[in-house]
Amino acid sequence: MRIAADPDRLRILFCTDTYPPQVNGVSVVTALSVSGLRQRGWRCAVIAPRYPAESFDAFDDLRFGDGEADAHLSLPSARFPAYPDLRLAAPLYGRVRAAVNRFAPDVVHCETEFMIGRLGQIAARRAGAPIVTSYHTDFGRYTDAYGVPWLHPAVTAYLARFHRRAMRTYTPSEPARDDLLNMGVADVEVWGRGVDVEVFHPAKRSGPLRAALGLDGKFVFIHVGRLAAEKNVGVVLDAFRQARELLPRGAVHLLVAGTGPVEAELRRRAPESVTFLGNLDRQRRLPDLYASADAFAFASVTETLGLVILEAMASGLPVVAVAAGGVVDHLRDGVNGLSVSPAGLTTMVDEMTQCMVRLVRDSSLRQTLAIEARRTAEVRSWRAELDRLEDSYREVRDAWHRRWTVAGDRWPVMIGGR
Repeated sequence: MRIAADPDRLRILFCTDTYPPQVNGVSVVTALSVSGLRQRGWRCAVIAPRYPAESFDAFDDLRFGDGEADAHLSLPSARFPAYPDLRLAAPLYGRVRAAVNRFAPDVVHCETEFMIGRLGQIAARRAGAPIVTSYHTDFGRYTDAYGVPWLHPAVTAYLARFHRRAMRTYTPSEPARDDLLNMGVADVEVWGRGVDVEVFHPAKRSGPLRAALGLDGKFVFIHVGRLAAEKNVGVVLDAFRQARELLPRGAVHLLVAGTGPVEAELRRRAPESVTFLGNLDRQRRLPDLYASADAFAFASVTETLGLVILEAMASGLPVVAVAAGGVVDHLRDGVNGLSVSPAGLTTMVDEMTQCMVRLVRDSSLRQTLAIEARRTAEVRSWRAELDRLEDSYREVRDAWHRRWTVAGDRWPVMIGGR
C-alpha cells in the first residue's frame, strides 16, 4: 500500500460513469471535488467515459488550470439506448487496473454504481487501496418513472451490494442516508450538499439579459435540470399552464434550462410563454440566468439532494418544489419557499399552480422567501463541504492503514465480501 509523502495531501482516484461535458448532479459534484481538492494541493485522477468531440462542455472553466485532473483516463463508450445523453463505458478492466497501479491512489472514490464504478472497486481491492462510494441517485425509485416497477427490488439489492463493499459511503441527504442504513450499509456520511455561494449570487441579476429574453415586466419562473422522465418536468409545465390562465395575460414566463431524453415531448406539450434554453455554461451563463428569474420550480420526487435547489436559493430565488427526498433537507414551507405534497401527479400540479399564483400576486411574500432562501444557501457553502471531505478521506486512509498493520502480510478483507 502506498502512503503519501505529505500526510495532509492525498492522492484520490475518482471512478465515475458521468463527467463533464455530461451535465447532471453527479458530474457537477465530481468536477467541483476535483477542482477544489487540486486547488488545495491534492493530486486527483479521473476515470470516466469518453464523450463525442462535439459535446457541449458546460463546465469549461473547470477543465483547465487548477481544475483539470492530474490524470484523466477516458474509456471508449457508447450511447445508452434508453437515455442517449448517458454513455455506457466499455468493460476494459485492464486499463482501469493499469491506471490504479500507475497513479497509486491513497483512496479510490467510486462515484457511480455502473461499469466504471464497479471496475474501480475491483481494481482498488486487488491493488490494496481503500474504497469509498457515493450514493447520488435513487435508481430503485427510477424504475417507477420508467414503467418497470417490478425491477425495483433487484435494483435496490444491487445498490446495497455495491455500497457495502466500501469503507464509507457519501450521500447528500438524511433521507438517502436512512435508505442506505436500511440496506445494511455500515458507514454512511451525509456529504455533498454544498453550493458555491459566490458563483451563484443574487447580485448577478441582469436587466439586459431579461430584456434579451423578452422578460421585461414579467414574473419569471425557472426550471433547471435534466429533462428526463424521473424529473417530472411535465408537472411544472402543466402547473404553469394553469397559472397562466389564472393571471393577467403576459404576466408570467417559464424558462427551462437543460436537455434530456424527453425534451422533444416536453417542447410539444409546453404552453405559450415557455422558453427552452438547453445546457448553459455553469460558470458564466447559468448563474446569471438563475439570478435574473423570480422563482424556481421543481417537481422531482427522486432526488437525493437536488443541487439545483441550493443553486436557486443561493441566487436569491424562492423555491416551489415537491417535498420529497433530499429536497426536504433544505425547503422550509413559508420560510424559504413553498412546498408541494408528493401525493400524485394531479395533486402536485394543482398545488404547484396555487403556489405559483400566490408568489406572483404577493410580492412581499416573494421578497421574504428570497431573503431566507439566500440565508439557507449561505450555511451550505462548497468550501465548508470540501473541508469536511478532506478530513473524511484522511480518516478512511488512516483507518485502512491501521487495518493493514493489524493484518500483517495480508490485506484487510473489504466490507461486504464479493
